[in-house]
Amino acid sequence: MPSLPEFRLETYFSRWEFGARFHLTASDAQTLPLSELLALADDDGRERWESLALGYTETRGLPALREEIARTYEHVVPEDVLCFAGAEEALYLAMRTLLAPGDHVVVLTPNYQAAETVPLEICDVTGVALRAEDDWALDVDAIEQALRPATRMVSVNFPNNPTGALPSPEAWHRLVRLCDARGITLFSDEVYRGLELDRASLPQATDLSPSALSLNVMSKAYGLPGLRIGWIACRDRSVLDRLERAKHYTTICNSAPSEVLALIALRARDRLLSRNREIVARNLPVFDEFFRGYPDLFEWAPPQGGCVCYPRYAGADGVEAMCADLVEQAGVLLLPSSIYRSELTETPQDRFRLGVGRLDPEPALAAWGAWLDQRPTVA
Repeated sequence: MPSLPEFRLETYFSRWEFGARFHLTASDAQTLPLSELLALADDDGRERWESLALGYTETRGLPALREEIARTYEHVVPEDVLCFAGAEEALYLAMRTLLAPGDHVVVLTPNYQAAETVPLEICDVTGVALRAEDDWALDVDAIEQALRPATRMVSVNFPNNPTGALPSPEAWHRLVRLCDARGITLFSDEVYRGLELDRASLPQATDLSPSALSLNVMSKAYGLPGLRIGWIACRDRSVLDRLERAKHYTTICNSAPSEVLALIALRARDRLLSRNREIVARNLPVFDEFFRGYPDLFEWAPPQGGCVCYPRYAGADGVEAMCADLVEQAGVLLLPSSIYRSELTETPQDRFRLGVGRLDPEPALAAWGAWLDQRPTVA
């Protein structure tokens, strides 16, 4: 086991996620009960569920599930899909398998911590920051300047966690072409794809490049993290062969019930994603009204995609104290910017992650507002 640093987000969640009264920093869309998911099943899905045997499953994933996953892409067939126990296993094994000492990686920041810390334990890593002053825009020029002869991978996350940023189609296509021209693997975390409101979803990386890896999962846009089903799609099957052999040392195979439930969900994906987009769309005016009530304390913008965003806190006590006091005194959980600090780039110190994909945020916002109103002035 490599010597990895503390996973700050998970440590913070271990303390607060299930103890706080209100979870306002959730990164997933609203989930649904098992009964409601099963009600979406077609005849084949229900038969698979009712006759399910609890034996080992195929390492690459249930063939019917891989077939349904492939249908979410333009140029992918089931043989181009490898399933994992969530997105974290997929990310971890991809970095551990495809990178070696002497390689170089470019990683966008801020990011999901493992996207930075796992490759840092293997090889040299350069960070390229999404800058708040540029509306978190993708700077392809900065990525190109960071490339070296030893660069083997560029790792990105769009829609971005925690900022909710989504690059322009022009910048996205340019990045894919740049990686292809240099023989660099593009690792694209696409777990929030499908929750865009005002913009179309970007083409998935593996549809644009035969060497790119597209990471996805049932946890975020679909709102089913309890299934622990993720996958990598890549049209370079030699890469998937290597990842399959690595998976033999971790989970070996996925949970049989989870695979069938994921199959049911993906066959109903249009309804699930439409439901979750409606929740986000319904919530945004609620959050907008809340922040309008505190113009001296907060600057906020809704996510361009996904269900998380990264507002600014301007109070004199600072965002770390605000988040700590808020959860301890009012039971409202947010993630302060220290969770997203990077070893590679400067990152904002006055931000916090906000989740906008859960039902009925009003009680949490009321508790937050009451807590703000009873404090001494800190702006």
